[in-house]
Amino acid sequence: HEAHLAACLWLLTERPDMVPERNLPDIIRRYNVSAGDINDDTQGYHETLTQLYIRGVRGFLEVCGPSALAERANLLLTSEIAPRDWPLWFYTRECLFSAAARRNWMEPDRAALS
Repeated sequence: HEAHLAACLWLLTERPDMVPERNLPDIIRRYNVSAGDINDDTQGYHETLTQLYIRGVRGFLEVCGPSALAERANLLLTSEIAPRDWPLWFYTRECLFSAAARRNWMEPDRAALS
């Protein structure tokens, strides 16, 4: 989990040529397949979680201020989006872990994203 957050931070800050919302889904799917994993309705790539964390890291960067990448990564890992249950602030388990949420972006059903 922590490595995923740090990788997202790196992509958003160090790869201006990429649009993570567009590029990251295929990167993750291809990686999963190369590692022998399956992307289906119960495992592998999860669209809603991916897009939620991209939004979360973008929001973090808006308030973080300029600093070295390592410092930003350390701050990110102690921020409000770092806990593994952060998505459940916005989604019920039923919605978040549904096949529909795994396949497509789902709007939060518990609380609006700020």
